[in-house]
Amino acid sequence: MIPAGALDVTKTDAILLVEDDAEIGELISRYLQTHQIDVAVVADGATMDTALAKREFDLVILDLNLPGENGLSICRRLRADRNLPIVIVTAQGEDVDRILGLEMGADDYLVKPFNPRELLARIRSVLRRARAAFASRDETSSRYYLFEGWRVDIMAHQVTTPGGTKVALTSAEFDLLYALCERPNRVLTRDQLIDLTHGPTAGPFQRSIDVLISRLRQKMESDPKNPRYIQTIRSEGYLFTPQVVRA
Repeated sequence: MIPAGALDVTKTDAILLVEDDAEIGELISRYLQTHQIDVAVVADGATMDTALAKREFDLVILDLNLPGENGLSICRRLRADRNLPIVIVTAQGEDVDRILGLEMGADDYLVKPFNPRELLARIRSVLRRARAAFASRDETSSRYYLFEGWRVDIMAHQVTTPGGTKVALTSAEFDLLYALCERPNRVLTRDQLIDLTHGPTAGPFQRSIDVLISRLRQKMESDPKNPRYIQTIRSEGYLFTPQVVRA
């Protein structure tokens, strides 16, 4: 887990850019470095793995169209192994690609060609959200949320099933579950959940709440089509039904 202070955009911030177009990689790297961001550029998933094994990064910028393993596969793999913010950049602008990126665990999505200033703004937004979520969990007097055998470890950013198995959640999924645990048995609208998880910079991802809910159900519900914990309240929002205990 990255300490909250390390998530500020300062000279200590390190970003890994996975981009096979050398010219684009150089342009992005040069621009971000002028804004006091340390950027390492790699061209594919294999060299990304090598870079991640050598040092810590605060965020990954990931192109989808890569040689060898594609960006969506890499995104899914990163999410299974690491709690690391991911911003996808790609020439693929169709809704299906955006949705797939979200489903694989991306925190944000930017379509080429884009203004470098927008990329910088999105990086800052993603890092601020991660920092704020960490700080909120760090300041609470409770370490765990418990419900029906499940345990949500606020500090370790881990979720454990009643059988003791750890469930791999993306940072966005964990933030959403945290928001639900904070407000059980209360109907929350999509706008409220956006404010609690993304903040006012949600941009084009306002419908991503539905995607995140679906992903949580797939990981937590025995029958995701007939959810027990996270119920849809028609025309209103979502209701987290368990009795939650802080410990």
